[in-house]
Amino acid sequence: MFGKNIRLERIIDRKSGNAVIVPMDHGISVGPIPGLIDMKDTVNNVSEGGATAVLMHKGIIARGHRAGGKDVGLILHLSASTDIGVTSHSKVLVATVEEAIKYGADAVSAHINVGAQSESQMLSDLGKVSESCMEWGMPFLVMAYPRGPSIKDSFDPKAVAHAARVATEIGADIVKCSYTGDFDSFSKVVEGALAPVVIAGGPKMDSDMDILNMVETSIAAGGHGVSMGRNVFQHRDIRGMMTAISDIVLHGATAKEAAEHLSI
Repeated sequence: MFGKNIRLERIIDRKSGNAVIVPMDHGISVGPIPGLIDMKDTVNNVSEGGATAVLMHKGIIARGHRAGGKDVGLILHLSASTDIGVTSHSKVLVATVEEAIKYGADAVSAHINVGAQSESQMLSDLGKVSESCMEWGMPFLVMAYPRGPSIKDSFDPKAVAHAARVATEIGADIVKCSYTGDFDSFSKVVEGALAPVVIAGGPKMDSDMDILNMVETSIAAGGHGVSMGRNVFQHRDIRGMMTAISDIVLHGATAKEAAEHLSI
């Protein structure tokens, strides 16, 4: 566990205990989208803006991670599916904890869609990853969402809370889940998860203040940070948005105060 604690300090802020993670694993699921073409530039912008870690698949590491500027933690994503496949909710393992060690990663992550038809296989896979993480002292972030034929609303607080708890039960050191829309419901998600929770950014949002207010409220409700992709790397001012989010998560700024970092 000592090794795991050392590595966790590379992906979180030691003073606040919070994390600002920028996932860049979208290339497998949706292809080469804006913001994920010049990987070195994007990684540099988010690291300069205060990100504590970036998250990516193994084939992208050499094409962008730690390409200059400030240092930033590295999380290797282990699971994948494509949106054009007939089983897009079924995540399969495409990398291992041992590979993460070889690549110099500070943590690993994997995705589970609770309620998907392949839920049982994903649970089995994540259980094995969790075992390897314990063996090697590797921090484990689990992205957990309620998605599948029986899920009517993937943002339903009870469903989100269930998915978050599944992640902890299976061995997550950090849980990534959806923000449920308000302080009261999200505070219950955090309370039930037990492990530290970071919020997903979801689809790209139109309003900067909507993003910043969401971040501020999630922290006030007990969240430990964000894992936001498109709302950062597809922003017109990547570094400014990253700085604004980091100011809230790591330094306790309000959304209004943090907005001053954004160019108009």
